[in-house]
Amino acid sequence: MSEILELPARAEPLLAALAFPEFDPVAVAIGPLEIRWYALSYIAGLLLAWAYCRWLTTRSPAGVSKEAFDDFLFWAIIGVVIGGRLGFVLFYAPAYYLEHPLQALMVWKGGMAFHGGLLGVVVAAWFFCRNRQLPFLGLMDIVACAAPIGLFLGRIANFINGELWGRPSDLPWAMVFPEAGPEPRHPSQLYQATLEGLVLFAVLFLVMRAGGLQRYGRLSGIFLIGYAVARSLGELFRQYDTDVGLILGLTQGQLYSIPMLLVGLYLVATAKPAEASPRRAKGK
Repeated sequence: MSEILELPARAEPLLAALAFPEFDPVAVAIGPLEIRWYALSYIAGLLLAWAYCRWLTTRSPAGVSKEAFDDFLFWAIIGVVIGGRLGFVLFYAPAYYLEHPLQALMVWKGGMAFHGGLLGVVVAAWFFCRNRQLPFLGLMDIVACAAPIGLFLGRIANFINGELWGRPSDLPWAMVFPEAGPEPRHPSQLYQATLEGLVLFAVLFLVMRAGGLQRYGRLSGIFLIGYAVARSLGELFRQYDTDVGLILGLTQGQLYSIPMLLVGLYLVATAKPAEASPRRAKGK
């Protein structure tokens, strides 16, 4: 009993912290085949976003048919995977992957950057629209409405993996993450899932219902602004990369969000009424 009473003062917040539910990162294992929650989050996000975007094509004047969007899905997947992985490798850990180049190909182990994935989708959409003679911003407005679905599921996967944890905290809901040392920390993955996923999706849905698709670039701009603000707020609680630290007082996530904010403001300011397409592009 005396040993319990003589616990060091440092142990008190650890006892008060919530225990992190240690999920198995592998969702399904069939023999040597393993399917991880991280991979499932991307698959579920793409499928749900695809279904939502097909519905949005019926409300958009951009002339994108459901069949054409089905074709675009393949382009989007390539853009997300290549762009997201390259973004993580180049933006967040270039020195590590320069020493371990083969690990850059191990996407299933985690490590995707949203900013890179976004650039990948933008490039894929530009080529797709050029090939199909579709309005680029019209398609991007549709995609922007669904992007928070993937963001939400991706952050939940980060939480399940016990990665990208928050900064030390003494709040009642702080958690001790297995790989982050003994200090209780903000479950910042859940904060970001709420802001970047649920809140941003609700904002875009309300603007869409109010006629947002009728002005090319408006919803794309609102998404960029909303994500930049949500990401910057989330970064206040998330543990920044100690190898890089702060840059001009900003985390890397906040720094990379500045161009998104500026582009978003420009798109909202210059959004013009959409002209209804005389025909809806069919799949090829």
